[in-house]
Amino acid sequence: MSAEPHPHTPANAAEGAAVVTEPGTGFHPHLHGADAPAGTALRARLHHIRAGELDDGTAQTGGMRRFAAISGRTVGSEKLWMGQTHVAPSTASSDHHHGESETAIHVVSGHPEFVFVDDSSGTLEEIRLRTGPGDYIFVPPFVPHREENPDPDEEAVVVIARSTQEAIVVNLPGLYALGD
Repeated sequence: MSAEPHPHTPANAAEGAAVVTEPGTGFHPHLHGADAPAGTALRARLHHIRAGELDDGTAQTGGMRRFAAISGRTVGSEKLWMGQTHVAPSTASSDHHHGESETAIHVVSGHPEFVFVDDSSGTLEEIRLRTGPGDYIFVPPFVPHREENPDPDEEAVVVIARSTQEAIVVNLPGLYALGD
């Protein structure tokens, strides 16, 4: 059984050989040449961010450490932020939200808990989501929450993806505001 060539590989390309095209003739001609939009040089290639190269120069919340992997600053992304968050043993983050950003969380290790206030029934109720490796959490925009790691020995590590270019963190005095 012979393998079919990839549909985007030129018919005259030798197996394993690099395919070189002239600028402006590939799949994204708008990324090449003098008329290319500013900043497209970073966006015209793939980026490999190694585990030891994460950027700790990001918005922080007490009780956790955030590290950017994919951001406008690291790779020129325009609509996405992705990185890791580490929560030390027996630690809770400050209460916070992420502004207009949607946030997706994947638990890598540990058993972090995510706490928020639900008022959908008309009564304020604190909800605690207990997670483990392989679980996912979705945090809608502007929803106050905090992360906790109740384990006294093991750090919790999660991978975070956000719908904004940079990590937005708005620290709050509590999970909800008390009415007058």
